[in-house]
Amino acid sequence: MNRRDFFTCHVADKSRPAASLGPGYYSNGLFTTHENKKVRFYDDLIKGKISIINFMFTSCDKYCPRSIVCLTKLQDLLGDHLGRDMFMYSFSLKPDEDTPAQLAAYAKSNGARPGWLFLTGSEYDLTSIRFKLFRLDDPLMDFSLDVHASMLRIINDNNSHWASWVLPDPPRLIREAVSWVEPTKPFKVRVRENAELQAQIDRESAITAPKWAQFKRACGWTERTAKYENPAGMKKLQALLQARA
Repeated sequence: MNRRDFFTCHVADKSRPAASLGPGYYSNGLFTTHENKKVRFYDDLIKGKISIINFMFTSCDKYCPRSIVCLTKLQDLLGDHLGRDMFMYSFSLKPDEDTPAQLAAYAKSNGARPGWLFLTGSEYDLTSIRFKLFRLDDPLMDFSLDVHASMLRIINDNNSHWASWVLPDPPRLIREAVSWVEPTKPFKVRVRENAELQAQIDRESAITAPKWAQFKRACGWTERTAKYENPAGMKKLQALLQARA
């Protein structure tokens, strides 16, 4: 116990991670899942997990359908993390319309797996977390359903790391954003994964580059033939890897 806790008779809540901001920050409103279960926002959804949070409504015909498709595909990239230490939460922006039964049908039609919950609740509790996690300090944007239907918040309660993303976007980019809040991996692992990612980018570029070059020629754009290389940087990286070996 530190001196401040001792003199104020404060007892730390050891049931949640030490780095967590806790229910006092996140709030602990009561929500209902598409499985018709009652859950508390912090205690049941956020505590000790990596949470991927977005807002939507089932009657949306603009951003929501495309955003939900991206999240549906994200499930594959999360693998066995989904439902274990990573969870996806989609909150309704129209709780008066989106009943648990309506959300259950929506979840089923979009292939939601265990670990992905669709939730509704009171207007007050939904607005509270929306303003806590997504507030832009602009009344016109903060009350726009379309703006909030395209936003994604990623939170790791274990280390209080946050990340944001905009939907819709390629699922692999969303998965990369999720990795930003994960614990830092060993140096060798990060180098190997970066090399694998670069190889994938090179393969994709080999397919798209000829079409891109043809498009630029058709538009009369100036071609660049010089290659961007950094031999000094590569030499330094190799030296670092050898030193770590």
